[in-house]
Amino acid sequence: MRLNGHILYCVLLSAAMLMPGTKAGALESRIDVRTDTADILIGEQTTLYLTVTADRGKTVYWPLPADMLMAGVEVLSTSKPDTVEIDNNRIEIRQSVTVTSFDSALYLLPPFMVIDNGDTTYSEQIALKVSTLPVNTDAPNEFFDIKEVWKPNFVWADYYPIIWTVLLLLILIAAIIYIVKRLKSSKSLIPFKKMEPPLPPHDEAVRRLDVIRQQKLWQQGKNKEYYTQITDTLRCYILRRYGVNAQEMTSNEILEALKHEDETRSACETLRQILMPADLVKFAKFRPLSDENDLVLKNAYLYVSQTKQVEFVKPAEESPTQVAGEEKNIVNSEGGDTI
Repeated sequence: MRLNGHILYCVLLSAAMLMPGTKAGALESRIDVRTDTADILIGEQTTLYLTVTADRGKTVYWPLPADMLMAGVEVLSTSKPDTVEIDNNRIEIRQSVTVTSFDSALYLLPPFMVIDNGDTTYSEQIALKVSTLPVNTDAPNEFFDIKEVWKPNFVWADYYPIIWTVLLLLILIAAIIYIVKRLKSSKSLIPFKKMEPPLPPHDEAVRRLDVIRQQKLWQQGKNKEYYTQITDTLRCYILRRYGVNAQEMTSNEILEALKHEDETRSACETLRQILMPADLVKFAKFRPLSDENDLVLKNAYLYVSQTKQVEFVKPAEESPTQVAGEEKNIVNSEGGDTI
């Protein structure tokens, strides 16, 4: 195939040379050629750069060999043509041809041609020198063994598939072990902390009052903190018990809001005896007596006890079987016959 392509190229070149009007000076189109280097070693490559200059709009044609440029010079690849507009309504068409040779010699490359409406123009010939590897003439029998294979540089990206595979296997093994342990211990696969139901409002209030009593704040001279914690506890209790936003209200507003509740009217006076002294201590720097401090805490316990919501547990209905059993027991206790 390479020989046939070379013969076809030579035939086209010979036919173009026999056509009339082949003088370069009389043609408008021209073709130029240059090379990267004119001296290469056996097996090395060099590139020939072709430049065709023609009028814009004209159809030009320049045949390029596909396999062999000439005997001993092979064509490796040919780039696509690239057209660039220049001055005087003309264009340049640029293309490159990569060649190599495996025979050491001095080659005079054949000229490239461009055909323009039957007229043919040729490029200048260039020489290509292909040299062989240098030989030590002093030791002609000296030979070198093949070099060892180079190890590539370490790159983490080359080991990503292995790393991810190992990690996934470890996660899978850990998941299997976890599931087996949870199943053996009869536990749920998804661990979660069981949320305890909130305490009823009165139980929570009593617990907080117990903490205040154990702190003994007023005995340490912390009267304001003592009364503040008691009133805050009652405000939270009222919010949960009656839905009244007592935390954002004054003492008078709280008493006025609870006055409309039928079940709180009797306890309002107890609440008043707590809130009024507390306001004096917090805002007027009033210093109550020891008995008054104890009385406020007792009234807080009393108010929670008076207003707490009692839940009634509905007794289970007795089944007909249980009733029949009781009737049998009654008959037996009276000495009668069992039904």
